[in-house]
Amino acid sequence: MSLTYRQAGVDIDAGAELIRRIAGACKATHRRETLGGLGGFAALSEIPSGYVNPVLVAGTDGVGTKLKLAMEFDRHDDIGQDLVAMCANDVLAAGAEPFLFLDYYATGRLDLDLAERVVKGIAKGCALAGCALAGGETAEMPGFYDGGDYDLAGFCLGVAERERILDGRRAAPGDRLLGLAASGPHANGYSLIRRLLQRPGQRPGAKLLEALLAPTRIYVKPILRLLAEIDVHGLAHITGGGLIDNVPRLLGERQLIARLRLAAWQRPPEFDWLQQAAGIDEAEMLRTFNCGIGFVACVPAAAARRAAALLRECGEAVTDIGEIALPGVEAEAGELLLRG
Repeated sequence: MSLTYRQAGVDIDAGAELIRRIAGACKATHRRETLGGLGGFAALSEIPSGYVNPVLVAGTDGVGTKLKLAMEFDRHDDIGQDLVAMCANDVLAAGAEPFLFLDYYATGRLDLDLAERVVKGIAKGCALAGCALAGGETAEMPGFYDGGDYDLAGFCLGVAERERILDGRRAAPGDRLLGLAASGPHANGYSLIRRLLQRPGQRPGAKLLEALLAPTRIYVKPILRLLAEIDVHGLAHITGGGLIDNVPRLLGERQLIARLRLAAWQRPPEFDWLQQAAGIDEAEMLRTFNCGIGFVACVPAAAARRAAALLRECGEAVTDIGEIALPGVEAEAGELLLRG
């Protein structure tokens, strides 16, 4: 008895239909550098013009177990923005302009309607980041993933002027640290969140669910404007590792201190709920979650007020959360000292 690929669980025709459905959304994100369309073996793009000595900056990431929460509550339309944000914000932290994005969608059984929702969410994220969704891959893997479960991975390419790359060498004592508000936990800490929600009596209400599944904020356009107008000394994406692990990354290997004032901003209520409901100590909170700050810009003190005003003009909620200091400084009450 003959056996077909479809009988084995892989529907090639469904994959082709998905490409047809998402083609318009992908094309809408294309930039003038984008060459060709979907369906080729590889995505093609020119390097954006206007750079004298361009350096390509690449990043890759996924959404993690936030996907399981999205599946449980049928919230698939915004999870693609999380994917783009986790990659594009990382590339941005090097001072680069994201311009090209590829996605990888893997599932046990390709549900066309669901996959279309997810990929159109990725296209929406690319539009917010100003980068082209130039291609990707859909993999139907029966027996590897359970039923309609799926996983996502993203790949982002950016470009920066070589002498303006932010790699930890420009931060200086006295610089101010500007914190840009997050839109929730973004896509970090969800193994802990889901573990808490599995406890009896911890089913989230509608308001809490909205906060937990809010898509990760994409900071690309405001930060690119900041880079164009302000002498930025460093950037940090507050991703896995929270404030404790990510803020020091803008210091590189220099022996400097990032001095954060934890009372400078009010944590959104979902973080208070998480801390209280799970009994999480403060150090664990600061190393697991962004605690309301999704991105940090390090700028000279003389430019801090102008930088904050510019970011607010772009729609960002901005707070001065601390400064760069020399080693030997003592922490005062409510302060967190982070070493490079």
